[in-house]
Amino acid sequence: MTTTGLLLAAGAGRRMGRPKALVEGWLAHAVASLADCDDVVVVLGARAEEARALVPEGARVTVAEDWVSGMGASLAAGLALLEDGTAERALVTLVDLPDVGRDVCARVLAGVPAGRGALARASYDDVPGHPVLLGRDHWAGVRRTSAGDRGARDYLREHPPVLVECGDLATGADQDRPPGTAVEDPNPGPTAAP
Repeated sequence: MTTTGLLLAAGAGRRMGRPKALVEGWLAHAVASLADCDDVVVVLGARAEEARALVPEGARVTVAEDWVSGMGASLAAGLALLEDGTAERALVTLVDLPDVGRDVCARVLAGVPAGRGALARASYDDVPGHPVLLGRDHWAGVRRTSAGDRGARDYLREHPPVLVECGDLATGADQDRPPGTAVEDPNPGPTAAP
């Protein structure tokens, strides 16, 4: 059973003030969190050439040309690349999850039976978040329904994944603003869709 880590890092990071892929250390941390996967693909978009220089050695890179339309485009681009390979599962995570580490990803990978039909996601105190494990049998459906910033949300609503509780390991909260700045919601919780 081969699993590719799929790291979505294409957005412009408007609230952050720069692409999150360019925040110091975030790409390296996110790639390291996927260390239990057989390989890692990083999906870039905004300022892709600058971000490419920060991708750790050994990770593959693809660019979502239509990244500006939202996370759904990045997810679809990553899955399209994987469909040409041999991976049977994709573990999808985001670059802006600074407290989600290798322990969370390993727990999600171990939390469901292996197979092309696997469908699971981390949850944090019963709130679904990332990473999300997608068996190959789900890739075409996810690509069809991925649009804008919804990612796989609609697909996962129709095909409920196994939730793997990880609230004891991390918060799963995405970081949309530079540290120390005010946020609209002081307790945003994990991001809801890949």
